[in-house]
Amino acid sequence: MTRASWTQPVDDVGLVPFGKGIERGFDQRLLCTRGMQLEILAGLGLPVGAGLTIPVPNVPGVTSADRAKAAMNLLENISGRQISGTTDTGGLVLLRLSASAPVEAAGLPPDLVCLGLKRSVIPEGLGSRARADLAAAWWKSAAFIAEHALNVPGDELGTLDMDYPDPVERVDPFKRLCEEQGSAPFPTKRSEQVAAGARAMIERWNSPRAARARRKQNLPPDLPLALHLETVVVTEHDNEGNGFAISREMDTGVFAPNGAFRHGFRLSGERQHVGHPLSELPEGVEMLTGVLAELEGRLRSAVIVDFEYGPEGLALVGLEQIRRPSARVATSLAVDLAIRGIIEEDEAVDQTDASHVLELLHPQPKLTGQEVVLVTGLGASPGAAVGQIALDSETAVEMSEAGLPVLLVMSETTPGDLPGMMAADGILTVNGGSASHAAVVARGMGRPAVCGAGGLRIDREARTITSGEHTLSEGAVVSLDGATGVAYVGELSIERPTPSPSLTTLLTWADDARRLGVRANADNGPDMEVAVDNGAEGIGLCRTEHQFMGDRLPLVRAVILSHDLDAEEAALAALADAQREDFRELLRAVGDRPVTVRLLDAPMHEFLPSDPEELADVHQRRMLDHLHEENPMLGVRGVRLALMHEGLYPAQVEGLFNAWVDVVASDDIRPQLEVMIPLVSIPDELVMMLRLIRRVNQQVSSRTGMIIPFTIGTMVETPRAALMADRLAQWAEFLSFGTNDLTQLTYGFSRDDVERRMLGTYLEKGLMTASPFAELDGEGVATLMEYAAAKARAVRPGIKLGICGEHGGDPSSIALCEQLGLDYVSCSPTRIPVARLAAAHARIRTTATDS
Repeated sequence: MTRASWTQPVDDVGLVPFGKGIERGFDQRLLCTRGMQLEILAGLGLPVGAGLTIPVPNVPGVTSADRAKAAMNLLENISGRQISGTTDTGGLVLLRLSASAPVEAAGLPPDLVCLGLKRSVIPEGLGSRARADLAAAWWKSAAFIAEHALNVPGDELGTLDMDYPDPVERVDPFKRLCEEQGSAPFPTKRSEQVAAGARAMIERWNSPRAARARRKQNLPPDLPLALHLETVVVTEHDNEGNGFAISREMDTGVFAPNGAFRHGFRLSGERQHVGHPLSELPEGVEMLTGVLAELEGRLRSAVIVDFEYGPEGLALVGLEQIRRPSARVATSLAVDLAIRGIIEEDEAVDQTDASHVLELLHPQPKLTGQEVVLVTGLGASPGAAVGQIALDSETAVEMSEAGLPVLLVMSETTPGDLPGMMAADGILTVNGGSASHAAVVARGMGRPAVCGAGGLRIDREARTITSGEHTLSEGAVVSLDGATGVAYVGELSIERPTPSPSLTTLLTWADDARRLGVRANADNGPDMEVAVDNGAEGIGLCRTEHQFMGDRLPLVRAVILSHDLDAEEAALAALADAQREDFRELLRAVGDRPVTVRLLDAPMHEFLPSDPEELADVHQRRMLDHLHEENPMLGVRGVRLALMHEGLYPAQVEGLFNAWVDVVASDDIRPQLEVMIPLVSIPDELVMMLRLIRRVNQQVSSRTGMIIPFTIGTMVETPRAALMADRLAQWAEFLSFGTNDLTQLTYGFSRDDVERRMLGTYLEKGLMTASPFAELDGEGVATLMEYAAAKARAVRPGIKLGICGEHGGDPSSIALCEQLGLDYVSCSPTRIPVARLAAAHARIRTTATDS
């Protein structure tokens, strides 16, 4: 709704009884929020109080007594009651005047309650508590009118309030004050009271202070008002009441009407959260259960209703749709609506947001607004953790073994830091981005991580960290939010996830709706078990280099640093044995599912020590100097390393094939092996590796007497590989887009440096809307992928195409994968549920667009 639509001329639309506006074609622009609430309630045939809306164009007119009298006459006809008269049960009928704007806005004028008292005299016939309530409500309304419509000084009204604590005794002095210092006496006629109330509301709303308040809410300063006039019945205090009811339990999300009520009539428009539980209201829960169920079904949202009750029954007086429900409420509501047949299962899936999955599956910090931010970086792995600072892997292990919660804080991590990463509850790094070593490993392990916190300085000698004015020593407590990328000083309260049956149901429906397969990036048995629990259909990327972290690191290091044939053969034999053990554990967890094993593809520097003194062998020290690379990410890695050490990949697949034979014999399972060659840019690189791998396969088959089925493919990580996809597809049975490297090489970005140093500037200047390492670049990288897919399918129509970068867990990237017609996505185990949901979203929305 634009500002112009509020100010354009509108014909006189008269007075609108509750429930008659929509049928006359009126909308929220005219009736404003409260008017529309009552329209919805009345339109559904639910019991509402007697009242009418004075639409925006007619509000100025009601400041005259004649127009106010016309409104009162209409209200008397609607309600069948005379203002200031009594009901059949002895209740006194008065008026409430309230205001609302076309949009939700803070700072609205207060409700004016109990207008219409004859000669402004508090009647004697009511009980003491009802009379006290009436006097208090009348005084608030009268004082507001006096200040804003009659120009009585607010200080004088405050003094009167203090001098006469009893509102009944305050009436006569108040009238004298209005006569002496006001622009006119306080009105005694009922219509004049309503007109004065309308004037007071308009004056208050149009004041400079109120206009400033609207600007702070990003609302136009000339935002208009509609007024609402309703009957109020004042009877004995214990015979009437008011309250609110919420359709769902906020903690669990289940449909269970709850709320509170208070005895006596409603004194203000503000919802009172203190009172008796709804369960103590006779027949209240039963009556409101049907109302709330009906509203949820019609509005498709959780709701809150305000109500009043008295001798003549219950009436609804307000409605609020919960626009931003918690994950539990949103998922429970979606499932309930689908089960009731109000929406289809696909619609329930489609309206479930990925943020709901994260909220339900990962620990979340409970923020109060009083937290002290230490540093902000990139949210690299979701979840939250609290722990003591450890500045290196060894210290993290020691602290963990002592039973202390640990946060590993480092400039960056390497494979040698795996023990500390496994010991830590969370990881914080100064350098690196969403595709850095720390981020990838943390996501795989399900640890929260913040990377690229460039504002953090680590003093290893002093054993401190500093960010801005904060300097913390090792051992100090820090809290981490891996979703938002914020680290906090001190201990935050962490909310642990609990199972959600509704989410399980929605993800099952999502599986029925999606076309894309969803696999996991998993390197070991425990990772795969988590992935299977989260719904993974197999492994789309086993990073074998991750199997050589920690105490296995010397095995691959010995191969790279071998200085003669005998040393290399011995190193390769040890590596093959270790791989057989690793793969045996992994394949048991995989079962009969597919598993894509990527042979070694880490930059060489990740396997080599930074200090030559770590090496005892003098020949290896000399080799270390020789192997130094200026740009390791573009150096001797992947298939290039395998061509320089021709026994490397054969040793790995020997371990893989032997492990397959082992588990087939012992566990009666048949994992579907897919062997993937990384960083291929030249088709003959793939051909050479294919021949070596097939030779090993034949050798193991001959020795064991078992045929070991496998397919072979390659990663598309370089633009050249994408452009030559047709030639690769002559040999490859599948292609997997490694979008982390493909993005880096397409842009010419160093991914860690870009995310840490320049991404913020690019986002600020509007050159990018998101990190291309977090969300797949639809214009450049996706175009290369589209070209590669078309070229590959032209040669091999049934070729399997997937994506195995961490983009495989990002909803917007998954939508692109659906458009490209890929067969599957693969992501870290903890992101599998999000990927399942996003794949369903992509299919549902694509189908809807096509139809």
